[in-house]
Amino acid sequence: MAYYGEEEHSQDYLFKIVLIGDSAVGKSNLLARFARDEFYPNSKSTIGVEFQAQKIFIDGKEIKVQIWDTAGQERFRAVTSAYYRGAVGALVVYDISRRQTYDSIGRWLSELHTHSDMNVITILVGNKSDLHDTREVGIDEGKSLAEAEGMFFMETSALNSSNVSSAFETIVKEIYNILAKRVRLSQEKKSDTVFIGNGKPVVTEGDTSDGGKKSRSSKCCS
Repeated sequence: MAYYGEEEHSQDYLFKIVLIGDSAVGKSNLLARFARDEFYPNSKSTIGVEFQAQKIFIDGKEIKVQIWDTAGQERFRAVTSAYYRGAVGALVVYDISRRQTYDSIGRWLSELHTHSDMNVITILVGNKSDLHDTREVGIDEGKSLAEAEGMFFMETSALNSSNVSSAFETIVKEIYNILAKRVRLSQEKKSDTVFIGNGKPVVTEGDTSDGGKKSRSSKCCS
C-alpha cells in the first residue's frame, strides 16, 4: 500500500486521515459511529487506540481509509509529529456546547500545518449538534471560520448519526477528486496521441497556450 493515492493492483488507494481537536469533543465517538455504527455514552478519553481502517468506493475504485484518533494525547498537548505524518486529510472537531473547544481551533490548525503538508484537506466539524439547549457556538460562526480558513464545514452528532458519514465521505471524495485530476493532468502533459486513418499514432507536443509553461499540479497530495 502507498499513501497519497498511489495505486495498488491498479485499483486500491490508501488515504490517511487524522482526527484532531480538544479532549472530549467526541472524536472517538465520531469514529466509532462511522466505522462500526456504535456510540458509547459513557466513553472516557481514548487511550491506546491508534486508527480504524474503512473502505469507501468512488467511481468503482476501492479507497482504503486509515482514520487516526489522538489516543488521548491531546489531554497533555503531546500529539506528536508522527501522528500527522502522511496525512492527506483532517477532521478538526469542536463541541458546539463548549465554546473553549471552538476557540482552540486556531491552535489545532497551526499544529496541523506545522507537522503535515500545508495542503492537507480539512473539514471543520461542529460535533454534538443534538445539544440544542446548551449550544454556545452558532452554525454561522462555524461556517465563517471554515470559510476564512479554506475548510469544508459540517455539524454532526455522533449520538444520532447526523452527518457523520457525510463528514468522512466529503473529505475522502475531495482527496480522491484532486488526486484524479492530478493524475489526469500528469498524463496529458506527457503527450497527446492522435490516431489517423491507418491507425498509426502521431505524437504531438502538449498545449503551449500558456507560453510553454507547465500547468501547476493540484495542491493536494503533491
